[in-house]
Amino acid sequence: MASAALNGAAANGRGISPASSVGGSHSFPKSKRFTDIPSTIDIPVQDQDDEAVEIDLEVLADDPTELCTLFEMEGAARTYWMTVSLAYAKQKKIDFAIEMLTKGANAMQANNPREKLSIVSALCWMYLWKSREAPRVAPEGALVSEAKTKEYYLQLATQSLNEASRINPAFPPLFLARGVLQLLRASLQPPSKAPGAVDPEKTETLRAALKSFDDALRVSSGKNMLAVIGKARALFSLGRYADALVAYQEALARAPDLVDPDPRIGIGCCFWQLGYKDDARIAWERALEINAESKIGNILLGLYYLDASGHVPINSPEFIRLYKKAMTEYTQKSYKLDKDLPLTCATFASYFLSRKQFDHVEALAHKAIQFTDVNAIASDGWYLLARKEHYANNLERAADYYRRADDARGGTERGYLPAKFGAAQLSVIKNDLGEAKLRLEKMIQQSKNYEAMILLGNLYAEEVFANQFAPVKEDKSAEAKKAISLLESVRTAWKDPKKSLAPDAAVLLNLARLYETENPDKALQCLQQVEQLELDQVPQSERLDEVEGEPAIKAALRRFLPPQLLNNIGCFYYQEEKHELASELFEAALSSCMRIGEKNDDTDTDALVTTISFNLGRSYEARGMSEKAVEVYEGLLKRHDDYTDARTRLAYIKLRNNPGTKEGPDAVAKLYQENSSDLEVRALYGWFLGKLSSRKRPNNIAEDPEQRHYKHTLQNYDKHDRYALVGMGNLHLISAREMRRESEADRQKRSAAYSRAVEFFDKALQLDPKNAYAAQGIAIALVEDKKDYKGALQIFIKVRETIKDVHVFVNLGHIYAELKQFTKAIESYEIALGKEGKAKDANILSCLGRTWLNKGRAERNLDAYKTALEYAQKTLEVAPEQVHFKFNVAFVQIQLASFINGLPEHQRTSTQLEEAALGLESAITALDEIASSDHPPYPKHDIEQRANMARNTQRKQLERALASQRDYESKNKEKLQLALEQRQAALKKKEEEIRRKEEEERERQEKIKREREEIAARDRKLAEQRAEEDRQRREAEMTTDSETGEKIKRQKIKKASSTPAKRERGAEERERKGRAQRKKKTSRRDRDNDDTDNSGSDAEEGGRKSRPPKKKQRLTSRKTEPTGKYKSAEIVVDSDESDEPGMEMDALERAERALEKKQKRSHSPRSGGEYDDDEDEQSRRGRSRSEESVDRMDIDDSKADAGGDEEEEEATVSTRRQNKRSRRGRILDDDDDEDVDESGAAAEADVEEGGDKDEAKEAAGSPAASPAKADAAMDDKE
Repeated sequence: MASAALNGAAANGRGISPASSVGGSHSFPKSKRFTDIPSTIDIPVQDQDDEAVEIDLEVLADDPTELCTLFEMEGAARTYWMTVSLAYAKQKKIDFAIEMLTKGANAMQANNPREKLSIVSALCWMYLWKSREAPRVAPEGALVSEAKTKEYYLQLATQSLNEASRINPAFPPLFLARGVLQLLRASLQPPSKAPGAVDPEKTETLRAALKSFDDALRVSSGKNMLAVIGKARALFSLGRYADALVAYQEALARAPDLVDPDPRIGIGCCFWQLGYKDDARIAWERALEINAESKIGNILLGLYYLDASGHVPINSPEFIRLYKKAMTEYTQKSYKLDKDLPLTCATFASYFLSRKQFDHVEALAHKAIQFTDVNAIASDGWYLLARKEHYANNLERAADYYRRADDARGGTERGYLPAKFGAAQLSVIKNDLGEAKLRLEKMIQQSKNYEAMILLGNLYAEEVFANQFAPVKEDKSAEAKKAISLLESVRTAWKDPKKSLAPDAAVLLNLARLYETENPDKALQCLQQVEQLELDQVPQSERLDEVEGEPAIKAALRRFLPPQLLNNIGCFYYQEEKHELASELFEAALSSCMRIGEKNDDTDTDALVTTISFNLGRSYEARGMSEKAVEVYEGLLKRHDDYTDARTRLAYIKLRNNPGTKEGPDAVAKLYQENSSDLEVRALYGWFLGKLSSRKRPNNIAEDPEQRHYKHTLQNYDKHDRYALVGMGNLHLISAREMRRESEADRQKRSAAYSRAVEFFDKALQLDPKNAYAAQGIAIALVEDKKDYKGALQIFIKVRETIKDVHVFVNLGHIYAELKQFTKAIESYEIALGKEGKAKDANILSCLGRTWLNKGRAERNLDAYKTALEYAQKTLEVAPEQVHFKFNVAFVQIQLASFINGLPEHQRTSTQLEEAALGLESAITALDEIASSDHPPYPKHDIEQRANMARNTQRKQLERALASQRDYESKNKEKLQLALEQRQAALKKKEEEIRRKEEEERERQEKIKREREEIAARDRKLAEQRAEEDRQRREAEMTTDSETGEKIKRQKIKKASSTPAKRERGAEERERKGRAQRKKKTSRRDRDNDDTDNSGSDAEEGGRKSRPPKKKQRLTSRKTEPTGKYKSAEIVVDSDESDEPGMEMDALERAERALEKKQKRSHSPRSGGEYDDDEDEQSRRGRSRSEESVDRMDIDDSKADAGGDEEEEEATVSTRRQNKRSRRGRILDDDDDEDVDESGAAAEADVEEGGDKDEAKEAAGSPAASPAKADAAMDDKE
């Protein structure tokens, strides 16, 4: 809509006044201001008629005193005073013009006051002109009372206007001057403080301006286009942009050659405020096309391209093109045209601010503030000054300028958001974070400003980060949630293409730090997004063409990314146990460090290389690549031989890789001697002591060397060492687990040991609430001491999210097994078994076997027993030297044999019994071997007793069960075979039924698909047909203009309906219809007979006499649902039988009626041989609408061939008839002739004579809709 409106306005500007010169080149309208000022003027000499003083108006003296004296001496008329003053104004010497007008007004004082009126009015306009050019506020150092500001000149203009109004208040130019004066006064008023509101005083002033412009239009009979533009300007200031647009377009349409002022500028501004920025550009480009020297048009187009550059990435070529075009092509030209134009000065000041050329910024910003009469431009000037002082770290002056910029746009609840944001930044610099957060929160409440959200989110995030390193931790969870919420809102806004917001890496990095502990996966996603942003910024010249595939390209480009980013991503991969990816990232980070070192020799990357190399070594360790890890650590020690962490890892690797030699223990001991105060080294040494004493711990925990080491660490080095605290808790757990529990005293002592362990774990949790190892220790104590499986389960579930260690899942499996949740227990054990290096862990395999056995017992499931046996055998294969694993296999085999033996005969087979017997024999042999071993897992007597029971009892039970099973299977073999066959047949039938249904469903879907395709094809064909019909109809409506040769729409032909012949014919028609209305109604049967008898004569008379009158129609409701495509339940039926007995029918209709009556008599006779014509008519009307449409179309086609002398008249009548189809229920035929239009008044006259009013209107304006009547019309024409 906006585009159409603007294009229409532009077209009016081009088409209404197409000024063309010879040769076809177009010339544009030019400003008519001062065009009526002659180049010279002759001043007649008083008392001498033939003498005059010639004055060159193009070369005027700088001092008009001499001219004023001459005019006063010669008694010059008013026109001479005004002409010379306007000549001064033409040369931009407004002060001289004002002096001339002032002295001229004094000279005219004694004369007729009306002679003075024009001079005083012109003086008012000069003061208004000076007000536009005067400064807004008094210059620095000048007295306010003496400064000639805008307000000063507006007061003088008001005085002049009042003086002129006293002379003649109805003087037309005064209305326009008063409106402009009120506009300027309104622009100087401060904006409203309330959000979204206009200041009441300013609103009243603008409304008064509107009234003044309306008065100016009234007295000029609507011809004053300057008043129209002033009205549009007032509407624009009131925020009624759509109304202002209409006013500007009206001015352009009525005065297309008006260029000073140019309404196209206003049209563009309205479009801009309405959101149609491209249409605004078109309007401004048209203004420049007409007047290339328009300073306003140039600066507005510059602002358009500046705005467009803000919607593309800064590093893109498109941004450079748009920004360069805005500044060099338009803004610079506007500045050259007028160096004091406030909008241009503010725009250039912003450019120089980005270039840090602060001297230019200050000068231009002050100009913008001084000379503007728009509050927003003044606000921009103050803001630029504030930014300049902000850069210079003059915080007090910057705060003052920010306040002024905010107040210029309303302040407090409204104001200028960039200025508010700048004030918040100053509060951050002053470390007044409370004030900064308060300002930013208000900004976000008023407007969802994303810059404010970013800064506020970062402030909350910094609070959280500072608390992490504080000696006393505070609860900053609320601040963390606020920071995440704000930054995530900004991150979501980036995805909206309408907002055109570029992602900010700083936001993502802060989010990653916030997510680091609670949601490491989200933190990794943020870092990966930052990585992608950095990859997108790698220049094309650095990309390798020979590298193919996205992963390879990404890996090759990572060397151009910041190494810190790559290192952090690698650390998150390491935590997720994606060690291969972690190694790739650490290697890429090292390559990036090398590139930075090669590029900048002054950059110190040693610290980065050291940290990243250590992380790379750790990732190699996790992948089992010990040799490469040792190589990395040794390389680190060559560069930094005092790097304790690397030495610690080397000692640990030697200890793990060489458990049976002295190399590992010697390395750990040496490391401990050299770095005994290092807590990491002490932790490793404590772990080493635990490994040494794990096989045989002393009964007294105080004698344990590991316990003494941890105690020494806590007492002498750091009482808050969490590793030592957790180690002490674990030692007390182990000690409590080994204590005796026969007596009550033993149990109490054991419980006290568990409580002591819990104390150490609790102390570690107080120091680090997220210490998962301490929490796990408490959970173990709950299970072993209190048997609180459910409480421990909740702890282990939380620990599982933090610790990816295999022991967590093993402990979870234990708890689930104790809670009889065998499925979850199996899942936990299998997860533990799937951990790296644990695929053949004998303890986990043994736990799985035991859990499957318990599951089989609880569910009486044979498959579970078999799975338990498989895991027991796998465990024995992994550790064949462990005697208790051999006992487990034998135990499961005995349990399996016992379970199968207890099954009913129909649930087992002889094969299963045979396998169970073989397993039992193997178990007996294994138990004998275990009993004869040196260290049996259970007492020897118990093992021998179990073997004898299996040998003597279970063996015989299985033999009897096997014989019984074989006898059962032989007797029921045929039944079993038959049942098997029946089952197979049933399964086969079921499968066939399923297959058949699937086939039917597939066929049905294919059929539906085909039908849909056919329907779609038919719809496409119908659409094409309709489009072709529409095209043909439009072509038929078009004709060729005889003058221009262009295709235009066919116009209506005006008929001279007032000719004598027409009037005579209309009088005859009215008289005949009046007689028909006044006739007495006769019976329907008699009328039908009369119509049939007289049909021939009527047809013959139709060609000789005037056309018979039209039959009336009435709307009746159908009792049945419509069968056609029309939704209306109303149909048109003939009403001549009951309403107009005098009306006559044509021959074709009478013949059709007679035939239908004959058919009805043969099928449905009624009493007395009479038939209801109404019912007959309804039956005839009940035909399908498609047939009726076909019939009507055929008749219309036949009628179309009946040209004749009345062709043009028929076209005109058809056009009029189409315009009358707005009334619902009226159906218009194409066969109506000019009588419809001509007899309207006659029909109204008939109503007054006594006919029914509605029927008369239908007779005049609603022709019938039946094919028969179309034939009657054709007969009349013939």
